[in-house]
Amino acid sequence: MSDTAVQARYVIETPFDPAKVAEIMAGEQSCGTFTRVAGETDELRDRARATVTAIEALPAGEVPSLPNAWLERRNVRGPWRRALIDISFPIANIGANLATLAATVSGNLYDLGEVTGLRLESLTLPASYRMRFALPRVGISGTRASIGVTAGAMVGTIIKPNVGMSAVQTAALVKTLCEAGVDFIKDDEVCANPEHAPLAERVPAVMAVIRNHAQRTGKKVMMAFNISDDLDAMRRHAELVAQEEGTCVMASLNYCGFSAIESLRKSTPLAIHGHRNGFGAISRHPFLGMAYQPYQTMWRLAGVDHMHVHGLQGKFSQPDSEVVSAASDSLANMSDTVDDRVLPVFSSGQWAGTVPATWQSIQSQDLLFMSGGGILAHPMGPAAGVVSLRQAWAAQRQGVTLDDYARDMPELQSALAFFGGRQS
Repeated sequence: MSDTAVQARYVIETPFDPAKVAEIMAGEQSCGTFTRVAGETDELRDRARATVTAIEALPAGEVPSLPNAWLERRNVRGPWRRALIDISFPIANIGANLATLAATVSGNLYDLGEVTGLRLESLTLPASYRMRFALPRVGISGTRASIGVTAGAMVGTIIKPNVGMSAVQTAALVKTLCEAGVDFIKDDEVCANPEHAPLAERVPAVMAVIRNHAQRTGKKVMMAFNISDDLDAMRRHAELVAQEEGTCVMASLNYCGFSAIESLRKSTPLAIHGHRNGFGAISRHPFLGMAYQPYQTMWRLAGVDHMHVHGLQGKFSQPDSEVVSAASDSLANMSDTVDDRVLPVFSSGQWAGTVPATWQSIQSQDLLFMSGGGILAHPMGPAAGVVSLRQAWAAQRQGVTLDDYARDMPELQSALAFFGGRQS
């Protein structure tokens, strides 16, 4: 692809000729509007206008996917034609500006009167352009080094109950989880700086436990403190985590925003654990919003180190194919000179029984396998829950079924009996 343009692919639905709609999209998101204006010279258009590079027709729809008052006012009816559209946007229009990149490849396109559906499916950047943005400060290799896991899947868990515990109670649970053998612990996305456990109290209490555990065992568990807030507060919270010798902070990406995460990346050396909560609002409809590939592309430019991808056979709505694609996207290099992959984080209803599907689909153990109930609700206790997960991963490496491997492994055997009976 050209080093001077970014390439975006869309799926659209429209009652009009898709080729004409594609040109409207290209004009709207570059130098044009609904009519030619003064100053929009041929020279300017040649230099700055986006270019439609491909159109692929898809089967038409029987009804419009989304309501459209603009079409209703004009009494426009179907057929509702669908197509894949590729558009090339000049980088010179955008610069190394993440907010403007997002506004260019999505922006007002969702509101166009000519469409009854539009979704950003992919975003491809030249490697040289990618290098104008932040890289992950820690990434996969740095996370492994921090927690002392050189190979194999990393095992993590989530503070549960989600909210309600005091700082002292949270620290006590972290102590239990550290002793259980986890590599990684994170706050829930709804627990950031609550009155019953403010970060000013929670961070020192939790890190005292983690430091003590590291002194006794040599293993320093990575804790992702949820610092989601306004930018000034996030910087203060990150500084506190660093002062207490923490190694990771977490942020709710969609609600903090690109600029806040970019600025946070510049101000902290800690790993940034990117939580995608709210992504379903922009991804679940097949003709609205965006797919995970362009979504993670832009967040990686902000400099995150970890990205949530949900989990296989989990509790959320995504089909397993989307989870697999998301993990593959996270593990794909965007640069041809450095390793800029981010760590895919599997979570949501994960336990020992979902490990085989994960391994068979991803064929990589460069991942963080997060299990809440699968650890904390294990009938033999949290330590057995962690052991059951490690046993499940060992079975995959050896090519043995879980049932066969569990014959001499009471922790895995108990997990299969307890959680397996609860799967619908």
